Amino acid sequence: MKKTQLRKKILKKRKYFNIKDKEINFSKLIKLLKREVSSKKIGIYYPIGSEVSTISLIKNLRNKKYIISLPVLEKNFKMSFYEWNENSALKINNFGIPEPFKFKKITPSALIIPIVAFDANLNRLGYGGGFYDRFINKIERSKKILKIGLALSCQKINKVPTNKFDRKMNYIFTENKVYK
Repeated sequence: MKKTQLRKKILKKRKYFNIKDKEINFSKLIKLLKREVSSKKIGIYYPIGSEVSTISLIKNLRNKKYIISLPVLEKNFKMSFYEWNENSALKINNFGIPEPFKFKKITPSALIIPIVAFDANLNRLGYGGGFYDRFINKIERSKKILKIGLALSCQKINKVPTNKFDRKMNYIFTENKVYK
């Protein structure tokens, strides 16, 4: 199945997945960050549609003095992360994604990434723009970055179609399992 068809199928499945009473254990994720990341600079997404909500995670990380940054899509299909807090306004970009106003650019030590589909080998299928893959590739030329994907169990498939540009996750958290 082609990536485009697979995306449509999984997004429809995720939209109707009953997440009631199913929540990702963010305490495990926070312990992982504390153990594996020396910097408190975290790149995270602001949830849209049926994505795993990061709102409680953002609040929890903020309470633990982490610096939260959100992605901003820029020219030439590039992406950067800018510091954000709950008191700062967000603007909606051309893809319908909330972004912070460009205030202070951050280079995160860990990324918490939305997933459309994934497999047990930590391959991730995103929305198809390649923004995260390009960002990770650029950052990892000079330093390692911890890559954590968030998904629901219904988004797991046998094998994600990949190419040389796709970047694997270090961990994928779902409501009932941590893949590593």
